Order: sequence, then structure tokens, then C-alpha cells
Amino acid sequence: MTVRGPAGDAQIADYLAGLGLPGLVDIHVHFLPEPMLRKVWAYFDGAQEHYGTAWPITYRFDEQTRLAVLRGFGVRAIPALTYPHKAGMARWLNEWNADFARRVPDAIHCATLYPEPDVGAYVADALDAGARLFKMHVQVGRYAPDDEMLDPAWSLLSQAGAPIVIHAGSAPIAGEFTGSQRIARVLARHPRLTLVIAHAGMPEYHEFADLVEQYEHVHLDTTMVATDFTERFAPLPRGYAGRLRELQRRVVLGSDYPNIPYPYAHQLAALARLDLGDDWMRDVLWRNGSRLLGIEPA
Repeated sequence: MTVRGPAGDAQIADYLAGLGLPGLVDIHVHFLPEPMLRKVWAYFDGAQEHYGTAWPITYRFDEQTRLAVLRGFGVRAIPALTYPHKAGMARWLNEWNADFARRVPDAIHCATLYPEPDVGAYVADALDAGARLFKMHVQVGRYAPDDEMLDPAWSLLSQAGAPIVIHAGSAPIAGEFTGSQRIARVLARHPRLTLVIAHAGMPEYHEFADLVEQYEHVHLDTTMVATDFTERFAPLPRGYAGRLRELQRRVVLGSDYPNIPYPYAHQLAALARLDLGDDWMRDVLWRNGSRLLGIEPA
């Protein structure tokens, strides 16, 4: 019998209990320095101008409240994904991430990078300091992921096996460097990279799924996938749910919390209504992310 997705946030715990899961592993969660977060929220407040649609922030709370809410959903290890929009930002963001990991006991130590001369050095420093999860955003950063300046960092991350959540798809708006072709070139040079394609690469869903099939360490995250919000501008193509079924062990939960325009439970319900089965949901919500991040079974 298939367990129905949660109708609201208050039903998440019962939904996970019905699946027999101890919690959630959400690989795509944002915590940022507060001044930076306020600027991000201000940008989303103007989303009608940027994206042609409103984008209300559902979880616009202070940091401690946001942490408590996420723990209440059952998220057992909390990422703090950050990303620079220009050169010279990544190193201090990594310092902030290291401090976040020190003061938040259930945090995943995260880091970021940007194509710049010292990228190899500060990625090495971040790995030495314990960073386990990296984040990149091609459209916001306006850089080419296949820029040769990134090669030293790609080599280090490949050797370390550290997952990199990378937003390279062309939704919600295309950028000069978005799309799958440049990511394909990166993987051709560094085939053992553990890339996690944010938002399943929307709207280039099939193109990024092709890369998952071709490279054994590439994954998709579910951030905003199949939600009512994104189905309006980046709907899943015909037959794509079947590909997600085939890629069951390479799909991991992502949410974009707190910067989502709907309740957290809606992401879980949207995935459940794809009707790919309870075991698929167990893999996506817990097992795959646990394996990717090295989280011990509860």
C-alpha cells in the first residue's frame, strides 16, 4: 500500500513514520550570513520583476527559528549552502561556513568555490577543515563551470569524493553559462566528480539525466521538482517520471529551504504523487542522501 504524501507540515512526522524512516536527508538547504540572506530575500521580494511571478518566502524567520523548524520536519543533518556572485567572496563564505558548522552541532560543514586564481588553495583549506558538501550556482555567479581555472579545485573535489550541489539548469531564468553542455565538458575532464545537479537540472531535465546515466557519481536533487509552483514554468516532460524510477539510487531530496514559496511538506507530497512507490521515496528521502553524505544510520 502506497503511503500518501503529507497534506501539510504538521503531517510530515506521520508520513515519515508510515514509510518507516527515521527522518530526512535534505541536501539543498540554505543558511547564509544574515546580511547576505536579507539581500537574497529582497531579491525574491522582487521576483515578479525578475521572474514574472511572485516568490513569497515561506520560512522568513531568524536563524534559530529556521533551525528549529527544520529539525521539527525531521531533517537530521543540516547543510548551509552558500555561493558567491563574484570573485573574492568564496574564501570568507567558507570561513563563515566553518563557524556555522562549529556552532550548530547537527550541521553539515559546507563550502563553495568560484573560478579565480586561488580557488585550488582555498578548496584544499576547506577540505582540510572538514568541509563535506560544496555548492555552486552558475547563473548567479555568471561563470562557466568548464573554466579551466576551476580544474585544480575539480581535481581536489574528485579525489576527496565530496559532493558538489551545482545549479546549472536554465530555470528559473537562463544565464550565459547555464545548461548541460558545459557540465558535460567538466565531467569529460573529471569523470569521477560527485556532482549533484540542483533542481534535477530543470528545465533541461532529460539532458542532465543523460549525464547521470553516463557518469556513476552524478546525482539529481529534487529541489522544487514537480511542485505546483515550478510545473507552471518548468513542467516535467512526458516520460520523465519513468527515468526518475530508473535512477532511483541517484536521486536525493532537495528543498531550497527556507527560500521556498510554499510549505516544505508540498515538496514531499509532490514527489509522492509521482507514484513511483514507497521504496523509491525511502531511497530519495533518506537512504541516498545518507550514503552520499556519510550519515550513520539512525
